[in-house]
Amino acid sequence: MTEPTAYLTTPDGVRLAYRDDTPAHPHPTAPPVLLLHGLAGHLGEWDDLTARLLADGHRVVRHDARGHGASTRTPADMTRAAAVRDAVALLTHLSLPPALLLGQSLGGLTALLTAAAHPSLVTSLVLVEAGPACRNAELPAQIAAWMDSWPTPFPSRPEATAFLGHEAWADGLDWREDGGHARVDRDTMVAAVSELATQDYWPQWTALRCPTLLVRGENGTTPEDEAARMLAHRPTHTQVVTVRDAGHDVHLDQPRALYETVTSFLRTSLTDDAPASPEHTHHEGHPRDR
Repeated sequence: MTEPTAYLTTPDGVRLAYRDDTPAHPHPTAPPVLLLHGLAGHLGEWDDLTARLLADGHRVVRHDARGHGASTRTPADMTRAAAVRDAVALLTHLSLPPALLLGQSLGGLTALLTAAAHPSLVTSLVLVEAGPACRNAELPAQIAAWMDSWPTPFPSRPEATAFLGHEAWADGLDWREDGGHARVDRDTMVAAVSELATQDYWPQWTALRCPTLLVRGENGTTPEDEAARMLAHRPTHTQVVTVRDAGHDVHLDQPRALYETVTSFLRTSLTDDAPASPEHTHHEGHPRDR
């Protein structure tokens, strides 16, 4: 059943908004799932996938990351280490582990780092348009310029959807009488990616021991050479799937294709002796699923 938003206060005083949804008919072999959204996103982006996973008997937890949505807007600490501590706090507070961690973009990096640092809490890992090759000196300035370009308040939902690319993004705005306002702070978003200007996370990737699925959008931002290097570092327990007709927001561009890719991974690759899987392309990309 779908639960209302609840709140957890972390040791450093950040209030995390989360939802803990339980299936009407739990499946005994379906692992619990923690969903982690990307930069400037919100937990509502996962509505479609949550409903599908619940129908399969999974317990599903998702939260607004610190600095996002209904969570504390301007926390002092926006490091990746803080994001990992938040994920661990939710996993342990809810007695969720071991769980499947599924994250998109910056949420995928949080999932990766959490699995590397706390392997006992994680049964498997799905990275959607996310990987360890993050270092980009221009990224903080790019995020600042992107946030500065938002014409907030947005005059209407259709205009917000057209600008941001998806209705789910428009739904994440704070709608008032004068229009839609961002529920993120520009400088906080820049702080969230500041360490990515100088750091990659290949040691953490190599340290992973759980089965891992990398999902790329055909028109996304995860390059083929990064995916190839990820496979080369961990060939036995890594699968790579490219979803057609999808960009960086695979979960919004092709929600059914993402669901089918994840469930296929869960069926075939949750054992330590799972064989390596070469990259392949998912063919379920239809406009009606967007």
